[in-house]
Amino acid sequence: MKKRNNENQSLSEVLKEFVDHNKLQGGLDKVSVKDVWYREMGPAIEKYTTAIKLQNETLYVQLSSSVLREELSYGKGKIITMLNRELGKDLIKKLVLR
Repeated sequence: MKKRNNENQSLSEVLKEFVDHNKLQGGLDKVSVKDVWYREMGPAIEKYTTAIKLQNETLYVQLSSSVLREELSYGKGKIITMLNRELGKDLIKKLVLR
């Protein structure tokens, strides 16, 4: 960690610097993706979601319903766009439903 400096910094600047210095952004992105999936897809889909994993630019979502998986597969592009918009960056390039 850097030594203390005498200039004033906002809390957001300090936190951003801490995250960058310790390379924590990848882990924070994984948590954010899960939160956004559950919030945007709603409680009906949350009930059938068993696992979510972000790896490289691919989001893997495991569903317990084959019917729901088939229905969601028709709107993959729209889901990716919606999730990226809520995340505020293009984090997801591909969606794999299992």
